Amino acid sequence: MALLLYDVHVSSTPESELLERCRHGEAEAWDALFDRHYAPATRFIYQLGHDFSREDVEEICQEVFLTVIKNLHTFLGQSQFQTWLFRIAANKARDYRQKLHAAKRGGGQLTVPLVTAPPDDADSTYTVDPPSPLPGPDLALLNGERISLVGQALETLGGPCQEIIELRYFADLSYEEIAQALALNPKTVSSRLSKCLDKLEVVTRALLPQEDPREKKSPTSV
Repeated sequence: MALLLYDVHVSSTPESELLERCRHGEAEAWDALFDRHYAPATRFIYQLGHDFSREDVEEICQEVFLTVIKNLHTFLGQSQFQTWLFRIAANKARDYRQKLHAAKRGGGQLTVPLVTAPPDDADSTYTVDPPSPLPGPDLALLNGERISLVGQALETLGGPCQEIIELRYFADLSYEEIAQALALNPKTVSSRLSKCLDKLEVVTRALLPQEDPREKKSPTSV
């Protein structure tokens, strides 16, 4: 009964209070914070790398929370904690993906699709939330057969464009939340996102394999 009452109390604790207790080194508060945010962070990381195995995602997530432990004192509450957490996760996933690329150099590139599917080695206890209902970049492209090229294009863009698209469409953050995370005006976020989506479309279309005119068949051919 005492344990049950403790769990109910922790789950209903305001996040600001929980973070303050973490800053004071309370182990129970850290456990509660992890329990509250570990699953969302895992789902977010998985969406950033289609070729991430379950072990990859768990390793990245551990790195994320180690960074949170070391740097919680720098979180000033100017955005939601999960917004800050997702930004760390995006950076850690990007670093991990680059290491994978370096290890597999010459063996093809990993892609970052905008759809979610369980990894091949996942067991029945591994669950992933369904894709976000929010509209994604260029729906015509996303619904095409070559959807994986969108991920390749996103990596090609890199920098601010990759970050803002990931936060909007992978983390499902609002313009206001992105503005807080990136220290931007919401109108600037809207403008930058629009321009980045235009760039993403151009890069993605450039990556599409060109059809050889000689392979086209005559309408009258059998």
